[in-house]
Amino acid sequence: MKLSSLLPLAAFTAIVDAVTLTTTSSAYTVNANSANSFEITVSRSSCDITSILYMGTQVQYASTYSHIGSGLGTATVSAQEINSGGTNYVKITCETSTLIHYYVIRDTDSTIHMATYITAEPSVGELRWIGRLNAAALPNDDVSQASDTGGSSSTVEGSDVFVVNGQTRSKFYSSQRFIDDQVHCLSGSAMKACMLVPGTAYETSSGGPFFRDINTNPSGAYNALYWYMNSGHVQTEDRRMGLYGPYACVFSRSGTPSGKTDLSFMGNLGLQGFVAASGRGYVNGKGSGVDVSKYQAVVHWYNSAAQYWAYADSSNNFASPAMKPGTYTQVLYQGEFKVATTSVTVTAGTTVTKNIASTFTAPATTLFQIGDWDGKPTGFRNADKQLRMHPSDSRMSSWGPLTYTVGSSALSDFPMAVFKGLNDPVTIQVTLTAAQATGAATLRVGTTLQFAGGRPYVVINGKAGATPAAPTVIDSRGVTRGAYRGLGNIYDFAIASGGLVTGVNTITVGVASGSGTDGTFLAANYIFDAVSLFR
Repeated sequence: MKLSSLLPLAAFTAIVDAVTLTTTSSAYTVNANSANSFEITVSRSSCDITSILYMGTQVQYASTYSHIGSGLGTATVSAQEINSGGTNYVKITCETSTLIHYYVIRDTDSTIHMATYITAEPSVGELRWIGRLNAAALPNDDVSQASDTGGSSSTVEGSDVFVVNGQTRSKFYSSQRFIDDQVHCLSGSAMKACMLVPGTAYETSSGGPFFRDINTNPSGAYNALYWYMNSGHVQTEDRRMGLYGPYACVFSRSGTPSGKTDLSFMGNLGLQGFVAASGRGYVNGKGSGVDVSKYQAVVHWYNSAAQYWAYADSSNNFASPAMKPGTYTQVLYQGEFKVATTSVTVTAGTTVTKNIASTFTAPATTLFQIGDWDGKPTGFRNADKQLRMHPSDSRMSSWGPLTYTVGSSALSDFPMAVFKGLNDPVTIQVTLTAAQATGAATLRVGTTLQFAGGRPYVVINGKAGATPAAPTVIDSRGVTRGAYRGLGNIYDFAIASGGLVTGVNTITVGVASGSGTDGTFLAANYIFDAVSLFR
């Protein structure tokens, strides 16, 4: 006799809807009993996910598994069945001496909920979760296959930039800004798998609101879906310890999860390092001095333990997410260009008001400006392509050397980046009246990212400017891997009275550096923010 004939309908429904845990000597298998069937298997020795069955399809790649980093190797792995608030969960906990990783499956939900707690940075220098998924079931990334390296015919650079069907591809070309990257996905004709990083999940990561990292990599054998919690990929600050997340890998037939999904229920399941909303505080206020009709204003808070951010509204008002208690540096950005800093202290259970005003002021007289002071190479040549391809790609416009004539050239006639011995110097020609040429002036060059010590070297009407000191080194390739933002620098070059002339003035902007491989895209280089001549 069937069990359903012995039980009331309500009791039968409860059993069907309940998440189940099956334990063997080698693995834990968890079935969500969801409408679209979902079951995962986790190794009890390594914490690897060895099977993901969704709607009857094996989504897990068979030869290499899904896990933290490149796998923990060995870990202490345990499983627990929990009822919280009337919902059933299975929590799998994986522990090493410096790391705790959690997998949580709940009733009827085809989602792997996760959180990761560390007390030391992994020896490989980065922390990530990688889903190694079935390429046939999930062939497509969400950046027009810019990260699809499957079937590559050659390598362009290192072991991470490849040529596929005549186009350069790399996993680095899948990045999105942290402030905007709550969901990124792989998809196929019958299903979609998405990383969900909502709310304050980035609070223990590093790099700030505009940091980018690898999201996807269809690679032929398997297709990788990542959340990079931290890395050394153009990293601008130290790694943080503590709890990363909660975050999730969501499976659906075609839908995309909301980036505002609430994962706070994870806090009721005994996660090490979780700070509930009741233990947090808030900051609100008004930013001033940013023209919000032209630039997006962003406010950023950080200290050694956490980071947060928020967009300001059309009136420059802002409100933080729920923040851990502590004293933070508060930064105001004009786009991605830092224009003010202050300090604020956050206390649990309270909201503090802290206004912030831009200290970046326009010069009294601007003779010319190329680009906007927004912390990005927006509008410059190849800036519209650089995030998704290598500088050598045939789809790129010529890098030059280029000449930009003030008043007649298009912004796209100015390169987003200059490489020593390849396209330097950039030549600027500007025609000045006698009144404009009279007196001392300043040439300002803003950069967003440098490589191999590259910084501007200028010659103005045949006279060389002083060579700036080398910038702080970020030990990572940047422009060739789809990055444009580092620490950001402004270089001012003084022009004495008589240094400008009536008529045509010629300014060249090259690269100063004793490093790099001249004449290649790995030569010392820097990316432009803006260039202006003023007094």
